[in-house]
Order: sequence, then structure tokens, then C-alpha cells
Amino acid sequence: MANEKGKPTRGVLRQTKANLMTKHNRFFANTKLDFFIEHYWTVSWDFTDMEPYLAETLPYPSIHIVFEKGNSKIFGVTKGKFSILLEGKGSVFGIKFRPGGFYPFFQKNISILTDKTIPISELTREDSLPLENKIFQKEDEESRIKIIETWLESILPERDPKIPLINVMIDKVKEDRTIQTVDQIAKLFSTNVRSLQRLFREYVGVSPKWVIQRFRIQEVAERIEKEKFIHYAEMALDLGYYDQAHFIKDFKNTIGLSPEEYLKTVL
Repeated sequence: MANEKGKPTRGVLRQTKANLMTKHNRFFANTKLDFFIEHYWTVSWDFTDMEPYLAETLPYPSIHIVFEKGNSKIFGVTKGKFSILLEGKGSVFGIKFRPGGFYPFFQKNISILTDKTIPISELTREDSLPLENKIFQKEDEESRIKIIETWLESILPERDPKIPLINVMIDKVKEDRTIQTVDQIAKLFSTNVRSLQRLFREYVGVSPKWVIQRFRIQEVAERIEKEKFIHYAEMALDLGYYDQAHFIKDFKNTIGLSPEEYLKTVL
């Protein structure tokens, strides 16, 4: 039986509304694949005779393979906000790789995928349509996961020892809000800044500085929605800014709205 992980807690903008408008589930990978895969995810929607819905997220530093009828792709890390207009009735099935977890499959610098999508056939050199059809012939998520895992195990690479280290680093950044600079990460893990930046560029696709900022902006967006209030001074301090103006500027550059404008969209 598929092992459910539960709904996402961060990264989805206007999460309360998103949960009402779409059905979103996540599932753990099996023990063979867990080293590389953070989880599988599904989103389904039905807006028949309804207005389309604009779904928006602040993506994590992860590569995704997304299966959708006639439109399956590999998605690199999106540095900005990811937006997609959902209309009619549909569903997608996604594989979220752990940060760095896609590198052994791809065997190329992951930064070449950043802000880009490529066909799945570029990974396997085979037409992905038969796999896509097989997935969507099944209605239940457990059957789809079995098909996906059989496919992944058929192309499974050797485990790369750098992946656990990268994930320990990224988990530390996510959990410890006192980490505000790349220098701090380098010192914590006894490396130098250049080596750290090179590792992230090659395996993750984005810089460690981007990862720090992304987690902090995700947290702020989540807090604004939950608290329905903006603690400017506190939030700016938590993000490592010396003044509110720079915090507001970065928030707006990431989400496309100022904190006050974003608050109005979740009320």
C-alpha cells in the first residue's frame, strides 16, 4: 500500500485556498529509491463550468519529473515563482528528487536545467509516451506509483555520497533561521565558500545563497497566511536584513507582490 506523506506545509502560496481548489497528495518512495527521491506528489482538479484557477508555488531546490497527459517533462529548479493556470479537469503525477538526487541520473551539471524544462526522453533516450499512457491508464495512485518505481529502478544509478551531505546542509539551512550567509554554511561543514558554491551549482542547480533566501521567503509567506498580520521588523531580522526596505524588495521580487499586497490575497 502506498505510504502517504501528507499535504505540503510550505511552498504553496495561498495554501488554504489551494487546498480547497485542488486535491494534493504526497507519498514516500520505497527503500531502494528513497536515497534519491524525496516523495511523489499528485495534484488533481475539476473546474468544469468554473473559472480557471491560478496555482502558484515557491519551489524548493529540487528537480521534478512531472507526468501529465501529452505534456510530461523534467523541470529544473525555478528560481522565481512558479505559476500554472489550471482549467477544465485534469491531474498530474510528480517525482520530487532530493536536492542533488537527480544528478546521478542526469550525469551533467544540474544548473543547465535551472528555469528550464526538458523532455523525459533526454534522460532515457527513449520515447516517454508509452510510460505516460501506462500511468494514466490507472486511476488509483498506488498503481501509478508501482509503474513509476518499476521504471525508476530500471534506470537506477549508483548512490553518490555527496547527496546525503547536500541534504544535511539544506535541511540545516531550512531549520536554522540563524543561518543567513553562505560563510556560515561553509564554516559549519568545514569547507570553503568556492567549493560549496561549486557543489551546489553542479548538484542542486542554484547557489547556497538562493537556498537561504528561498526558505526564509517561504517561511514569511506561510506566516503571513497563518497570522494574517505582518511583523515587518521581526521578519526582516529573521531574514538577515538590516532594514525593512530590502526585505520588502526581495519579497516582492520573489512573489511579485509586496507583503501587504500578498496579505490581501489570503484574507
